[in-house]
Amino acid sequence: MIGNALILTIAILLALSFWLMGELKFLIPYKTVLIHAYGTPLFIFLVVLFTNLFAAAFALNRRFFLKDTGRKLSHLDKQMQVGQGELPAPSIDTIDGNNEELS
Repeated sequence: MIGNALILTIAILLALSFWLMGELKFLIPYKTVLIHAYGTPLFIFLVVLFTNLFAAAFALNRRFFLKDTGRKLSHLDKQMQVGQGELPAPSIDTIDGNNEELS
């Protein structure tokens, strides 16, 4: 679930950055001045944006992909309470497919 949220967040940030690179072409001559003057605030903004997008993607994943998990796994809880959690070990005859007795 964390991996899905991370992939979604990175995809959104990449799409946003490619769109901004297309829209802000007129700032290319001032790139070094802008990075030197505003590099730290831009980096902090990107970290906060990444954190917020990741939290939103994680919350959406939990909301939509884990719907009714408790109800779907209620049979497992009932089996554990009754004690039917263990299965008998298969015998050698059933594994080999032989119905003959070993002598």
